Amino acid sequence: MEQNFNLIYQTSFENNSFLELQKYCTDLISKNPEKIFESSNYSLISEKILISLIQNDNLQMSEIQVWKNVLKWGHAQNPELPSDPANLSKDDFNVLRDTVVPYREILPEELYVDLLQTFLNLHPNSKTVKKSRNSHKSKNVDSKIITFQHADLISKWIDKLDITNNLNTSYEFKLILRGSRDGFAPSKFHEICDNQSRTVTVIKVKNSNEILGGYNPIEWKSSIGYGVTKDSFIFSFENVDNIENHILSRVVDESKAMTNSITYGASFFTDLVMNGKNFYNNSCCKKSSYEKHIRNTTNSFSVEEFEVFQIMK
Repeated sequence: MEQNFNLIYQTSFENNSFLELQKYCTDLISKNPEKIFESSNYSLISEKILISLIQNDNLQMSEIQVWKNVLKWGHAQNPELPSDPANLSKDDFNVLRDTVVPYREILPEELYVDLLQTFLNLHPNSKTVKKSRNSHKSKNVDSKIITFQHADLISKWIDKLDITNNLNTSYEFKLILRGSRDGFAPSKFHEICDNQSRTVTVIKVKNSNEILGGYNPIEWKSSIGYGVTKDSFIFSFENVDNIENHILSRVVDESKAMTNSITYGASFFTDLVMNGKNFYNNSCCKKSSYEKHIRNTTNSFSVEEFEVFQIMK
């Protein structure tokens, strides 16, 4: 299937009886867009498939990158054009423009204007629209553990929204610590995370597809004591590839929402605690201050990877 993915994906659009296959392929592309955008026969995909890609809100790729690929596709539909964009004449640009412009109605007006000015240079004498690139938020999350779909769901939990709510989150997940980059020692956790509030910790359980994590709206501390908050929560995803199979557990004993200690990493009392040298085989989840278990076992586990994000507006 991997070797013939484009063919299978295209076939799934040719008959309504293949809707389940189409959904499977679309979900796969959402997480791994390179499967189609970087394939050798990407330029051969149909217009219908291209539109479905553009309209896919779950695609793990920034809007700018998506539209670079639209231009790549448009260029391929006009093989007579020079392969080097630097050699395109004004007429060549017009040909490329006429191929891409029909998709104007699919994207926001501001992004459309920005893209045309940036990539097509249609009006070199016109005033540049001075807009920050930040106005087009990237859908990418700098993570080796979660995707932006996980981040979007966690954001809804932070705002206590129903997961079916279509309201787009405005939160940025700013990576401040990664175990494989910064170290797995509890002291390193506190060196980087102490006095930081509104953090999400995510953990990849060793020899498992499990993801565990928690949200702490207050500051982490090295000094021994409890963190008090009514807004923290912990969570788990049984399988990294199945976002729907999750458990959310909110704090019920706010007086012991967190445990602060230089000997622990992120510690949501005993309900989720990172413990042990390099967090090896001594971390665990034992229900106490939160409403439900997030694992079906209280056995200790080792941390394969973990990341801490600061949640930014």
